[in-house]
Amino acid sequence: MKMIKNTAMLVVLALFTPAISAETTDGLAAPATVEETASGICAGCHSADGNSVIPMNPILAGQHAEYITKQLIDFKATESAPAKRNSPVMSSMVAALSQDDMKKLGEYYAKQKTNPSQIASDADEKIIERGKILYHGGNIADGVPACASCHGPNGSGIPPRYPAVAGQHAEYTLTQLNLFNTGDRGNDNQVMQKVLTRMSGQDKRAVSAYISTMR
Repeated sequence: MKMIKNTAMLVVLALFTPAISAETTDGLAAPATVEETASGICAGCHSADGNSVIPMNPILAGQHAEYITKQLIDFKATESAPAKRNSPVMSSMVAALSQDDMKKLGEYYAKQKTNPSQIASDADEKIIERGKILYHGGNIADGVPACASCHGPNGSGIPPRYPAVAGQHAEYTLTQLNLFNTGDRGNDNQVMQKVLTRMSGQDKRAVSAYISTMR
């Protein structure tokens, strides 16, 4: 009888061992596939395919895999170091993800087809035209280089360092430009911080609006 009980206990443990080994430090089972991660963890802010419909959250679909992976890694804090990119929301989202998980997410979103943002509702033709001039030609008088020199004439970016920006939400782009400007975002190269100190608020709004129109 004792042997039967022990055998039954081993069967029970065998049934539950996969679930236990898959648990995260938060006590939640880790998603088994990248699709489950995207649809379960990321979809609330970015949609399952990475085409965010929330203007303050970036469109990830079609972005360079290496760039996405780097950002996810930078959002994650470790026991020995704080996150390189500050976002309480994103830090909590990536807490249970391994670097391999992040790499797979980058590859997943890179394969998705981009649905460009709607043109900013508060952008008129003059603002968009000003943004177009700044994006492609910069402002020599103020020492502002053309955005196209790093992000490409069509906004496709230069992987892995410079992200694709074409069709990105104007609201998200403007927020990031302001964070670079104030020094609150410094996880990437220092070029953006230097450039933004030479751009006015109107310049930043204009570039953000034009980027949302790029296709």
